[in-house]
Amino acid sequence: MLKRTALYDAHVAAGARMVDFGGWEMPLHYGSQIEEHHAVRRKAGAFDVSHMRVVDIAGSDARAFLRQLLAADIDRRRPGQAMYSCMLNERGGVVDDLIVYRWGEEVSRFRAVLNAATADRDLQWMKELAYGHDLQVDCRSRPELAIIALQGPAAAAVLSRAQPALAAIAAPLPGFHSTWTAAAFVARTGYTGEDGFEIIVPADQAPALWRSLLDAGAAACGLGARDTLRLEAGMALYGQDIDESVTPLESGLAWTVDLDSDRPFVGRSALEQQREAGPSRQLLGLKLLEKGVLRAHQAVQTAHGDGQVTSGSFSPTLQVSIALARLPAQVRIGEAVTVQLRSGTGPAQVVKPRFVRHGQPLV
Repeated sequence: MLKRTALYDAHVAAGARMVDFGGWEMPLHYGSQIEEHHAVRRKAGAFDVSHMRVVDIAGSDARAFLRQLLAADIDRRRPGQAMYSCMLNERGGVVDDLIVYRWGEEVSRFRAVLNAATADRDLQWMKELAYGHDLQVDCRSRPELAIIALQGPAAAAVLSRAQPALAAIAAPLPGFHSTWTAAAFVARTGYTGEDGFEIIVPADQAPALWRSLLDAGAAACGLGARDTLRLEAGMALYGQDIDESVTPLESGLAWTVDLDSDRPFVGRSALEQQREAGPSRQLLGLKLLEKGVLRAHQAVQTAHGDGQVTSGSFSPTLQVSIALARLPAQVRIGEAVTVQLRSGTGPAQVVKPRFVRHGQPLV
């Protein structure tokens, strides 16, 4: 039986098309995925992302545990700051990508948000590494908490109208910072390339918060728009663009890896070897130069060998088809490649894997 979030009834009442997403019954769209996409780029949209898993990590060994678990160094984050990083296996492959928040002045308390589809496996991996340490790994997502993402250039204004008290503490937050009250945890983070907030509240408070955001001008948005928005922003999707078979160094995520210090972490040795030898492949962007739609698993022919599209779609902002693709390491930005489309082949240009930022085209 599919799991449901605290907002399931609200989605059904609004006429959402519900789909199975990683074992959760989630809204794909509420009538027009394109309109929802534009709402986020131009004004503000609200997403139910309660299927993601919140994990609280606390104890005297919590900091040391995260320094071993993550490729990035949590010690480089100040109190209240968020950090995007990857958990790796011993081969350097990405077990999952996640965001970790450092709670205030408490160096022994952190909060992580895991991908829904990999959460159970992630928790098992975390608990194995935590064995013998003085810490607790506490999963709190289901059914205790709900997560609502409010995204778009008007997100702060919408939150101010909908929840003035919450906005008073959220609006001053810099990007990738968080704060919390007795009623809510708020972070200035997101998965769209726009300004916005991710708000974690008790599940029984989620319907009222959701309704207040929509009444204040946010559009209800589903998973379809979330995917095209994150693709335009060049953000990787776990299970498509990254997984255990690839490392951060060949996935455009070298910036998330700390190899400058002598800190040991899972997968470090494999990454050091790969950096010394040089990765044989990389993740770059593609822009189709003719009509057609780029899709995952399509073959890409380059002058340096074959590659493959990992994520592809029509870009509502750019009005062309775009993709992320794993290509030979010798390929450079601006090169011409050929993609095997459903209807034949099509020419594409290799571009930096960020297509749109804050509503503005970058390619």
